[in-house]
Amino acid sequence: MTKTDFRPFVPAPGTSRIAGSSARAHAEAVTQIDSIIGLLAFWKKLFTAPFTGVTTGGSPLPGLFSLREEDAPAQNAARAATWLLSLMTVAERAKACFDVTSDQWRNWQNTEIFVESHGLRLEELATPTRDAIMAVIKASLSARGYEKTWNTMRLNRVLGDLVGGPAVMNEWSYIFCLFGEPSTEAPWGWQLFGHHLALNCLFIGGQMVVSPIFLGAEPTYADDGSHKGLHEFQDEERKGLGFMLSLSEAQKAQALIANSLVGGDLPEGRRQFADGLHLGGAYQDNRIVPYEGLRGDALEAAQQKTLLDLTEEYLSILPEGPLAARMTDIETHFADTHFCWIGNKQENKPFYYRIQSPVILIEFDHHAGVYLTNTEPANFHVHTLVRTPNGNDYGIDLIRQHYESAGHHQHAENN
Repeated sequence: MTKTDFRPFVPAPGTSRIAGSSARAHAEAVTQIDSIIGLLAFWKKLFTAPFTGVTTGGSPLPGLFSLREEDAPAQNAARAATWLLSLMTVAERAKACFDVTSDQWRNWQNTEIFVESHGLRLEELATPTRDAIMAVIKASLSARGYEKTWNTMRLNRVLGDLVGGPAVMNEWSYIFCLFGEPSTEAPWGWQLFGHHLALNCLFIGGQMVVSPIFLGAEPTYADDGSHKGLHEFQDEERKGLGFMLSLSEAQKAQALIANSLVGGDLPEGRRQFADGLHLGGAYQDNRIVPYEGLRGDALEAAQQKTLLDLTEEYLSILPEGPLAARMTDIETHFADTHFCWIGNKQENKPFYYRIQSPVILIEFDHHAGVYLTNTEPANFHVHTLVRTPNGNDYGIDLIRQHYESAGHHQHAENN
């Protein structure tokens, strides 16, 4: 697919929405805006609700997830995390380290607004500590997963430079937290989040869960500067459109929710402030998302393979063993998988799609400008989401099973 030009929408010097000379000053200014005040209050309300998980009707389906060996890189990740802990000061540990059952897992968001008092902000750390954090991430993910993470962080710097706000948005504008004690047996994990990025990674022995995942960019590519040539999310875009176009007219009609991303035949209330068309965004851990669109058992064999290939693109962040395990889960529930679409079906036109089953929820959305000035969704601003519905975001269902099977269920009740 050819690139859509974002240059006409770069704000003129002195006119961008950057509201301060530092991330904290910017946050202090924008949190006086009524819409942001309302958003933060809404998030706080969602955060205080007990965790249920994303469901289709309000109650998680039981028996979907189990403890098992997946050949996750637990030893290498634990070794990297132990080294990181040795570099942290007492104050840094107090800010960044939490019990593995802590609700702080759910306290992430994907805006540039730096309002958090917990976690370690990468740009504020000594270089060895920051490098050690990146080593934990690299040891945990696949090579492609680490590359995609780092590219997302670098594209944040591209945006910061474009709009005159690199102090607010740069490659280190992210917060890191550690949950539990690094181990090859007991549950532990880490979290990295900030503008256009959130990763939540849990290990239990040789098993791992990376979910929720939020990755995005505005713009999705760099056409100049030190990162020129960098381009992400083209496979998610190309493969998603390709799958939709591969459907028969009858199948397309089943998959299509609305032709318009904004107004038109889009159901009232479907587009939401901050999230666009996404349903599984920040703090939406308990969202009820009914199935919509075309069922997996209505697809021909070649179409099923294409949809599985698209799904795997989002899970390529996982190492080989956990990736194979996740794909097996998804294939097991393929008949109950649903695919839905909103928007255009032409190259370089904006759209939204969702893949949803009992064990996976994936969303792709083209957005309007936040710091670029396009008022309508455009292909150069992308948000993607991956969640594990029915109670296993953050590996919460597996953590519960681990402590129950080990006879240590009081651990979860007392922390």
